Amino acid sequence: MKEIAIIGGGIVGATAAYLLSKDEKNSVTLYDSADGQATKAAAGIISPWLSKRRNKQWYALAKDGATYIAKLAKETHMDSKTYLQSGTIVTRKETAALNELEDLANKRKLTAPEMGTIQRVTAQEIQKRLPLVTADLQGIFISGGARIDGNRFVKHLLRLSEQNGVQIIRQKAELLNNQTIQVGKDTRQFDTIIVCAGAGIKKLLAPLGYEVHVHPQKGQLIELQVPHYQDDVLAPVLMPESEKDFMPIGAGRLIIGATHENDAGFDLKFTQEALEDLFESAKRIDNRLSKDDLIATRVGTRAFTDDFSPFFGQLPNDPRILVASGLGSSGLTTGPLIANLMVSLLSTTNDFSNYQKRISTYFS
Repeated sequence: MKEIAIIGGGIVGATAAYLLSKDEKNSVTLYDSADGQATKAAAGIISPWLSKRRNKQWYALAKDGATYIAKLAKETHMDSKTYLQSGTIVTRKETAALNELEDLANKRKLTAPEMGTIQRVTAQEIQKRLPLVTADLQGIFISGGARIDGNRFVKHLLRLSEQNGVQIIRQKAELLNNQTIQVGKDTRQFDTIIVCAGAGIKKLLAPLGYEVHVHPQKGQLIELQVPHYQDDVLAPVLMPESEKDFMPIGAGRLIIGATHENDAGFDLKFTQEALEDLFESAKRIDNRLSKDDLIATRVGTRAFTDDFSPFFGQLPNDPRILVASGLGSSGLTTGPLIANLMVSLLSTTNDFSNYQKRISTYFS
């Protein structure tokens, strides 16, 4: 029996726990205090194909991540409130920019057939699919795009993990060395430790002499009550140029967000500044919205690196510890695949240079 610990129960940790729990030879314990966890505050979009980020490694990871999460959703029978391929609409203000985006979509579909249907949509067609929209927009519809509720996703996988025998300890864990975890006054040794605690990885690995080049990023979003219309649960997600994402989730509910605040540390207070920013963006898309429609706010802390790229794999010079962090705002897309790749390291040696820089880049 192999004793494995996971520190962090976000999207990476929950996926890793589920995957490891399928092998009866693994005894898995997951530690998660959930303080400020980005995943539990996140409602995200799985649609990386039209990103104009120049980082080819990130795009390869996100593209394959979108494919993997669809497979995982099917395998674990996720409901439509957790994961739904509703499609996405990405807009551009200028026709020339829209032409360029359409060309990019058609080019990338050659290696990503999971994108599904690619369709140029006018303002009238957008409003037909999304009756909430009053703005005059034009864009590209991608049928393979999806939306995901991070909190429901994590709970779903952790429930399956527990059914398979994973022990979940909802307390703060500390690393004493490369095999020992301490919770309160209790200590326990493991064969392998997986650390996927977001920006908290910096503090966790400090006792082992590692400086991790990762930083906290605050993300805030709002949820609004809006008119309920037929089939609103199937509505595509709107990714309007220069605005916050506009995500109808059914039953007359709309999510707007999220912010990307690099100087707020681990602060988890929802701010008036964020409310103004998010609401004004939303109102530029639907001018009928009112602040009286506000029904919920969410705040979480993401982890990001200096080059805004994630890292994962064996800790430099210590194969007993696997790490993952720096996923940023694309964590819901890349996290499950990263977990799968890390789990594979327990049984074989893999080269992930197609997905990331050398992991030592992010340590000193």
